[in-house]
Amino acid sequence: MVIAIDGYEANVEHRVGIGRYAYEILTRMYAIRKEDLFYSHIFFRIYLPQSPRSDMPKETAWWTYHIVKPKKLWTFIGFPLALFKDTPKADVVFSPTHYIPRFITTPRVMSIMDVSYLSYPELFKAKDLHQLVHWTRYAATRAKLIFTISQFSRNAIIKQYRVTPRQVVVTYPGLTEKVSGLPAGKAGIKYQVSSMEITKKYAIAKHYILSVGTVQPRKNYERLIQAFSLFLQKNKQKFGTIDLVIVGKKGWLYDEILYAPKKFGVEKQVKFLDFVPDSDLAAIYKNALCFALPSLYEGFGLPVLEAMACGCPVVVSNSSSLPEIAGQAGVYVDPDDVESIANGLLTAVRQRNLMQGKIRVKKGLDQVSKFSWDKAAKETLDLLERVGKGTLI
Repeated sequence: MVIAIDGYEANVEHRVGIGRYAYEILTRMYAIRKEDLFYSHIFFRIYLPQSPRSDMPKETAWWTYHIVKPKKLWTFIGFPLALFKDTPKADVVFSPTHYIPRFITTPRVMSIMDVSYLSYPELFKAKDLHQLVHWTRYAATRAKLIFTISQFSRNAIIKQYRVTPRQVVVTYPGLTEKVSGLPAGKAGIKYQVSSMEITKKYAIAKHYILSVGTVQPRKNYERLIQAFSLFLQKNKQKFGTIDLVIVGKKGWLYDEILYAPKKFGVEKQVKFLDFVPDSDLAAIYKNALCFALPSLYEGFGLPVLEAMACGCPVVVSNSSSLPEIAGQAGVYVDPDDVESIANGLLTAVRQRNLMQGKIRVKKGLDQVSKFSWDKAAKETLDLLERVGKGTLI
């Protein structure tokens, strides 16, 4: 059994979103194959446009890397041409991304995180939108199987692409140990960086509200910043200086977001930290007054899981996948209503050290235990094998 995998997204320096998903699934499938003799008949062929990064799994007799050019038009030229030339032929091709290689007859399996580009097309750049709309439709209507990351996304994929329900399988993401400081699904947290070190290193206030995610319109940061301004007006003198800390690299259409702190009079209290290493991120979660993600649309919302694992109260939208992920631990807000977001922040912060807040944190830790990268990887591997054997009905 030969499983060919598009490793493009997994082999990047700063992994967020689909990059983190691809990396976690690949590394854990590697561990499963290494440790479980039941899978000893499976060989993996990982295709990359450049050499594997140092933290990618090491090559073995059963896990090999194939460097393929050109990087441009990867799914149109380089990847499918390599699949056609390489022998023995792969039994199944897995693309942990929205796009699949074209012009091949081998059964193809893909992953779709969400279809936000169909619900909120105005939040994407024209070039990206064209690819997401047309290339994903091509892939979804030809894939033997589609993995996704929440029941919400599964329902949307079935509706938008008119595929059969049995073609779309939910494999929930899990917790990254480097972020939480604990094994996936376990409660109890270890931190290597102190609160004082974190606030000093990143020049943030002792008390802060945290949000984590790529700086782009779908995250609803402009309304969050406006709500934070309103929160400060309602919460004067309670904690002294409070910052809003936004951790995430710049994505697209972010100019208005970066201008929002000045627009709403909180320029000195809003800190954009760009990318933060996982080792520091755990401590940043832990020491936050609360975590806020009032997104317009989320396929999963991995930072919510990370925040709950670190014992941080979460304020999230009452829509898309977020109620599915946060469960009873969330303080829910209307993402279209600034007043609602501000009140959610007030509720989470004021209840943090009260019984209501402590109960939410406990429910958050319980909720985290339901999600596991290892489980997701095993389910993915088992289904890839079935597709390769032709036994998937």
